[in-house]
Amino acid sequence: MGMNATQLIKMANQIGTFFASQPNPEQARADFALHLKKQWDPQMRTALYAHIDATAGEGLSAFALEAMQGLREQIEPLAKRA
Repeated sequence: MGMNATQLIKMANQIGTFFASQPNPEQARADFALHLKKQWDPQMRTALYAHIDATAGEGLSAFALEAMQGLREQIEPLAKRA
């Protein structure tokens, strides 16, 4: 894949900024999760979750971290949850 955690964090935060502007916070988190699930390669999602697990999400915005932790089952690739 070649993307490092810094690049993934930057991208997740940018996407999070967009979705955080939605009026309904619950829907915003769900839309963020759906975007990552549909648009990000599973390796990217796995790498970002590895970063979250290792550093408690250092560098991620509060919105992105909350959405990723709260909706992990919907975002994380299935193979990693087995």
